[in-house]
Amino acid sequence: MKEIRIALLDMNNNKKNQGFKNIREISESFKANSEEQISITTFDIRHLNEMPKLEDFDIFISSGGPGNPHREGHEWEEKFANLLDGVFNHNQNSADKKYMFLICHSFQIASIHWELGNICERKSYSFGVMPVHKSEEGEHDFLLKNLPDPFYAVDSRAYQFIEPNQQRFDELGMKIMALEKFRPHINLERAVMAIRFSEEIFGTQFHPEANPEGMLENLKDEENKLAMIENYGIEKYLETLDRMDDEDKIKLTQAQILPRFLEDAKQKILQPETV
Repeated sequence: MKEIRIALLDMNNNKKNQGFKNIREISESFKANSEEQISITTFDIRHLNEMPKLEDFDIFISSGGPGNPHREGHEWEEKFANLLDGVFNHNQNSADKKYMFLICHSFQIASIHWELGNICERKSYSFGVMPVHKSEEGEHDFLLKNLPDPFYAVDSRAYQFIEPNQQRFDELGMKIMALEKFRPHINLERAVMAIRFSEEIFGTQFHPEANPEGMLENLKDEENKLAMIENYGIEKYLETLDRMDDEDKIKLTQAQILPRFLEDAKQKILQPETV
């Protein structure tokens, strides 16, 4: 029986991070609940300059992380760009597909790499549990279809993706899946929150791995707490704490998106053997 090989790409640059712990827990749970043989290998991309080889893995999950998503001259940046192109191009030319999920910082890097739009700094840091609205394509995408519209997700970012280049999206066959909430009182473009880069590659600006425990841990951080109160007010901060355990909010998002991605990838990887 074929082994499913998962690579977890840690983009946190040696900073303590709840998100990567959640990604690992979801992957371990997937492994524990699968009859198939599954291996999970972790790579420290930015701090240790580790990078998985394309041919050694079937599934790649790349995390969020701090800092500037634009190139700063590090060795790992070129390696990661080559991995992005490697997965994308491999799938154009091979029946034996590779699968990739890109979260927050990784999503921004990929969007910059494929020249999809303007990835720029926000006026202020965004942090909290936010409504995310599906696009028309997103309504029908299997990763999002079991979620309400809007659904709720953890947002934690200093950067944003605005002004998408539709011509470039069409050229590459990529589609916007979700946008940030409507803000009619603010004259700013809505940021792109999810993209289907290809049949096999999906990315989110938000954190689909986040769980209430991790979010509460993050809200204890004084910087996050102050950023949220400054941006949204004390009522919003208290409302977020109150909403944390709602079954239809981040718990639902966490239970749906990454587990569905992993299960679908597994089924498709195994498919050739059952034909």
